[in-house]
Amino acid sequence: MSIHEMRKSYSMAGLAKSDVHADPMVQFLRWFEEAQQPDLPDWMEVNAMTLATADPEGKVTSRVVLLKGIESGRLCFYTNYESEKGQQIAVNPQVSLCFFWGHLQRQVRIEGSVEQSARSKSVDYFHSRPRESQLGAHVSRQSSVIDSSQSLEEQFTALESKYHQQEIPCPKHWGGYEVEPTRVEFWQGRPGRLHDRICYRRDGEQWQLSRLSP
Repeated sequence: MSIHEMRKSYSMAGLAKSDVHADPMVQFLRWFEEAQQPDLPDWMEVNAMTLATADPEGKVTSRVVLLKGIESGRLCFYTNYESEKGQQIAVNPQVSLCFFWGHLQRQVRIEGSVEQSARSKSVDYFHSRPRESQLGAHVSRQSSVIDSSQSLEEQFTALESKYHQQEIPCPKHWGGYEVEPTRVEFWQGRPGRLHDRICYRRDGEQWQLSRLSP
């Protein structure tokens, strides 16, 4: 099948303004819980989200990261602060997130500003990770050019020996980010491409709710 012939019809559900919560993060949690169906394949991660960042010149970069928590309306993920995304966030804290749950024919787009998590929170989460992941955070100089994967494996083995039966410290260059939403859009696929789009925009301490044309 050629690419231009690839299409699906969306007909699972609809989305009315009267059905959504006044708080977009409450609505997000509803959809997030519904996305966690027990019969999903092992490879599917419903907390996977596309994170888009931009440099001062407006060049946009995107990648998939994992949502690791929602607290006080903020969405949290963890990464290397010295990575490309970390460097872009340092100079331009405006980001965009996108969740796509194809099995429900749903998408959520979130725009907002981001800042680093409290150091204590990052350290606590770091120590909750598998030991191999902790070592990997030390070894990886994310986004930098390397000679070979063998050099990484050698560094990993050396650190594994160094911290044998010891607590692995959280690297200073690694930690959490928290996204404070200013715009949230819920998309539900519908027949005839007449998709439902419900948009929340922050207005001070309130949220303004509107329906958008598909």
